[in-house]
Amino acid sequence: MRLIETEWQLNTGKHSRNFWIGNGILALAMLMLFFMGPLSDRLGIWAAVLWMVLAAVGMALVMSDKTGEPPEPD
Repeated sequence: MRLIETEWQLNTGKHSRNFWIGNGILALAMLMLFFMGPLSDRLGIWAAVLWMVLAAVGMALVMSDKTGEPPEPD
């Protein structure tokens, strides 16, 4: 029941759930940059590939939040 209430609160706000999930993924990608040295030692080039995928998915989710029309120019 708590999950449904939280989902309802996210959808009634200004931004959708995808927007917040995208921001979470982007935060994870930013955190990954702090540990890129040890990650690249363990994963090699795949650390950079994983970072690029996380950043792309996060941006796609944030940009898919089209809640309204842009304002009219002056």
